[in-house]
Amino acid sequence: MTQNDVDADEDDVPEWADRIKANVAGEVRRRRKERGWSAQDLADQCARLGHPIPRNVIANMESGRRASLPLVDVMVLAAALETYPVCLIFPVGYVEETQELPFRDLVPTWDALRRFTGEQDVPGHDAGLVPDFEHHASLVRTALAALDEEEQARFAARTATSRAQQEEAERRRTAYADQAVSAKYNLRYLRRDLREEGATPPDLPPALGDVDPPKADTDTTPEERL
Repeated sequence: MTQNDVDADEDDVPEWADRIKANVAGEVRRRRKERGWSAQDLADQCARLGHPIPRNVIANMESGRRASLPLVDVMVLAAALETYPVCLIFPVGYVEETQELPFRDLVPTWDALRRFTGEQDVPGHDAGLVPDFEHHASLVRTALAALDEEEQARFAARTATSRAQQEEAERRRTAYADQAVSAKYNLRYLRRDLREEGATPPDLPPALGDVDPPKADTDTTPEERL
């Protein structure tokens, strides 16, 4: 059934919601039993996390008698079971097909999960700043790896037993230093662009503390800062 089916019965709307709730309930039950937990054990763990979900509520959810399933409950149940909320909603490998929205055809659960997380692009959908933050994380990894390799090459140059070894180590040190500088440069301007969007960039590790330009000292005059 598709959304264009004008003759669709309204009873099909809760079918989608029931399917999603069944996905969560089935995966919660599977993971709970895998751990050897009772419903009370799971309820106790949810309470320890600060969001109590009574045993009878969990039991009703698993048996399909619970009418609603708040998002906050899904988040806490996932944390209690040491998994991710999306893995409860789309249990890859345990539910072959699912619906993404009402009046939609069944699709592979793996595809639904990838679209839900944004890993698979959907034409016309706005991913917000997620691609920028992913790019930021990639640049941080590149910069840190280059700095680490540069330090190892520096040590190799200091401990080289021949001129040829020293020259090779210096060549590698320079190459890695250039990589680190390039990644830091790109990070600085990406972070500037994020701030111009009104967003707050992710925190940087101490090793990259020189990426952001120093903040101007408002307690000094321009002449003193020079």
